[in-house]
Amino acid sequence: MSRKLYVITGPSGAGIGEIVRALFEARRDLVPVTPLTARKRKDGEQDGVGFYFYDLEGWNALKEAGDLLETTEFAGNDYGTSRRLVEEQLAAGRNVLLNLSVERAAQVKRSMPEAVCVYVEPSPAVLRERYRRIARSEFEVSVRMEEAARQRALAGFCDRFLNSDEIGAAAAAFEALLDS
Repeated sequence: MSRKLYVITGPSGAGIGEIVRALFEARRDLVPVTPLTARKRKDGEQDGVGFYFYDLEGWNALKEAGDLLETTEFAGNDYGTSRRLVEEQLAAGRNVLLNLSVERAAQVKRSMPEAVCVYVEPSPAVLRERYRRIARSEFEVSVRMEEAARQRALAGFCDRFLNSDEIGAAAAAFEALLDS
């Protein structure tokens, strides 16, 4: 069985974190890849646990070498995924699962067209209800729903779309995808 890179993406509230946890618990042939960052380590952080840390010179060397499948900048810090680390896991006979924003998932798909990108989202009614449980106002619910619609509109590059009204069913559907 050939091994693949899978990317799971979708809006906040889709239940992706729960789906990913269920998949990693159920599958020994599925692994994450530790992301990279060019930010300074916080007290107590260890290289390779949570992130691999690089200084700006090292980060730029990774970029020049073409080792970054995707990158993003947040709060003045760079983050990304290493092509080398992904390819090492694939060569070792493991499937790789990355949990990324839609924009970052699109970068991976451009860098590795063979990656299987899966967009996960519940029905609008379920998503709205999930947002109502965490939002402080109806305005916030509306803003979150607009952001979910924006992300959905960008997800045309995705290979599969999964409904996550029921998290367990979505995890089972993703697992079936791994076995197909």
